[in-house]
Amino acid sequence: MSDDGKLARLLDPLQVVVFDGAMGTQLYAKGVFINQCYDELSLRAPDLVRDVHRAYVDAGAEVIETNTFGANRLKLAQFGLGGQVGEINEAAAKLAAEAGEGDVLVAGAVGPLGVRLEPYGPTSLDEARSAFAEQMRGLVAGGVDLFLLETFADIHEIEQAILAAREVDRDMPVIAQMTIGTDCLTPYGASAEDVARALDAFGADIIGLNCSVGPQAILEAIERMAPVTRRKLSAQPNAGMPREVSGRSMYMASPEYMATYALHLVHAGARVVGGCCGTTPEHIAAMVEGIRPLSPRTAMAPSVERRKKRPDAPEEDAGVEPLPFAQRSKLAGKIARGEFVTSVEIVPPRGVDASRMIRDCRALKDAGVDAVNVPDGPRAQSRMGAVLTSLLIEQQVGIETVVHYCCRDRNLLGMLSDLLGAAAVGLRNILIITGDPPKMGPYPNATAVFDIDSIGLTNLVARLNRGLDPGGNAIGAPTSYAIGVGVNPASLDIPHEIKRFEWKVEAGAEYAITQPVFDVDQLESFMRKIEHVKIPIIAGIWPLVSVRNAEFLANEVPGVSVPDHIIARMRRANDKSKEAGVAEGIAIAREMLERVRPIVQGAQVSAPFGKVELALDVFNNSTAAVPNIRA
Repeated sequence: MSDDGKLARLLDPLQVVVFDGAMGTQLYAKGVFINQCYDELSLRAPDLVRDVHRAYVDAGAEVIETNTFGANRLKLAQFGLGGQVGEINEAAAKLAAEAGEGDVLVAGAVGPLGVRLEPYGPTSLDEARSAFAEQMRGLVAGGVDLFLLETFADIHEIEQAILAAREVDRDMPVIAQMTIGTDCLTPYGASAEDVARALDAFGADIIGLNCSVGPQAILEAIERMAPVTRRKLSAQPNAGMPREVSGRSMYMASPEYMATYALHLVHAGARVVGGCCGTTPEHIAAMVEGIRPLSPRTAMAPSVERRKKRPDAPEEDAGVEPLPFAQRSKLAGKIARGEFVTSVEIVPPRGVDASRMIRDCRALKDAGVDAVNVPDGPRAQSRMGAVLTSLLIEQQVGIETVVHYCCRDRNLLGMLSDLLGAAAVGLRNILIITGDPPKMGPYPNATAVFDIDSIGLTNLVARLNRGLDPGGNAIGAPTSYAIGVGVNPASLDIPHEIKRFEWKVEAGAEYAITQPVFDVDQLESFMRKIEHVKIPIIAGIWPLVSVRNAEFLANEVPGVSVPDHIIARMRRANDKSKEAGVAEGIAIAREMLERVRPIVQGAQVSAPFGKVELALDVFNNSTAAVPNIRA
């Protein structure tokens, strides 16, 4: 990948990028006494520094940091090196680039000046900005790809560093990271939310936290920062808090522990992860491996190019040719022929008695509905599993199902087991979703797994359809899933939603089902924006039953948007009677279905509160009616 491509990946808000770990920890382990100037080692002992960089590159880091954390004039002056700022920074940048061999980005590391700024110290803001700019000019001369401002405690100081970066090179990407304590406050008392808002306002491209504390406190702070900024977030914690062991400060967090928290950090919103004090190449290697499923869109050079660089690299197995989409299921066949498909979503039972659900599914089959959609723990509620529920329906009723499968509750191995088993018993239609967070359900103490997201899982299923497991190993006969994904035309961040949708399609999605549509103009606008993505779209339709139901969907169900005028219609109807409210909800759903019919290839109608008769009523008097339904 070119440097421009790597930078685009770094700045893309969806891409997960891994930085390296500690430099000082590694140099200390190589015998460099702590009273020496570590920044000078890029001139005096370049092989030591190069070896550290190379170890991180081999561990899988995508960005390595120059050995220049303290290479500003004020700190270097303490070692009599104040006149060598440019020389040291330029040499460090060239050394990192040499070690990276063009495979990684080089971040010019810039730390705080080590003095207090006005009004609490003698150094003026202009003097601070000048010192930062001097260091940054040396880094630019050495060829860095971006600036990394790290371990800042004072918001005013990091502002000057950001201003200096823009002064030196306006187009150079800037990552700005501050440090916090276990109380999630900076040493000057700023909260994580304050940090996020300030760094956002200062114009840093990526903002975040590093150092001082271990991953738990950093995780808590990232969770607080995510809701108050739309900047890409970074997190580079220490390997735990240092402990005194035989007179030495040791960082005790294991690589496995750091890898676990790397996952948690990504789920909390961080998209740049790495390590600070105490982290080693072993920690970074574990983090890379741990988050690999969450970064499925990592651009890779074609295998031919990789083999040129590494002739010993094994040939990649492309697997077998998947079964043609039209042959995988009856539903897939209709979609492939361009026919309008119909399905009804039925929530699985809470307990083990599935008799009512089976009875309702028979009614749907008799009405001519093509398939039953079976959600997987919707709204983080505990219900009968979607896979076994779908098997029960197909075996006892003989109607096809669309198995919703979410990434929330199972690790990668569990998902693989489920998917192989479901394929073995004949389930063919799958809808891949990320899943609602547990905190929104009745069991807020339940934990989420999220080993991979819906993009990663789409990749996994597409590979299974080629007869390959996630590691590229042959599984024998391939699976034959018709792969569907969710898409939300009402997303608050449409560019973000479109980007994720494009990646899902690139990963192997073959059709998509939208969130419930209550604003057709919004859907039409979204469809125009995804015209270049050539997969069929099935519209989600939700019959409202009351104004309270409309308000609940609008305010408490993630990803659903109910316009004010729809809520107003439901309120007027409910003022008349409960029955009028239900009738108005059905009328609205029919209107939605009629209007979306020309631009989509099917409809998934939800059965509110398990009432399939309401779902079937939506199809009555509709040109999109299923064959056997009569008005």
